[in-house]
Amino acid sequence: MSDSTDIDAFWSAARQATPGLPATLPEAWAFGATPAHADELLALVLDGIKVGTASSLWDYEATGDPLPVVGELSIILDGRGAPRAVIETTALETVPFDEVDAEHAFAEGEGDRTLAHWREVHERFWREHSENPRGYEPDMPVLCERFRLVYAA
Repeated sequence: MSDSTDIDAFWSAARQATPGLPATLPEAWAFGATPAHADELLALVLDGIKVGTASSLWDYEATGDPLPVVGELSIILDGRGAPRAVIETTALETVPFDEVDAEHAFAEGEGDRTLAHWREVHERFWREHSENPRGYEPDMPVLCERFRLVYAA
């Protein structure tokens, strides 16, 4: 697992390479629920395929974590916890699970990029890994986020 020294050094390198990044260290986190999933999704981000993600609003309520905001930067970690990329949130929309559209599914970049695949994978994810007792429901509120890659190590 990476420590704060690694993240601080990564942020310093990102700021040197990308003029205009603030001094304030952004939150660091990984996609997915397992190290393998984190690496798989990070690779899609680094390849420019994954430009969207989805989160359960119920999970945010359960953990008390702050919701993302447009313009917010995040450091993305790999499956070992090492910092690998900086992304910027560019758009946010909350919709019921069963109203997430094909355009968002495509932006997430997973599998064959279809809505059917997105629904199957995300329903399974929230049934198995949700941080709230409600887990998954067809009308659960989903935070659909778009982002852009700002810096990659």
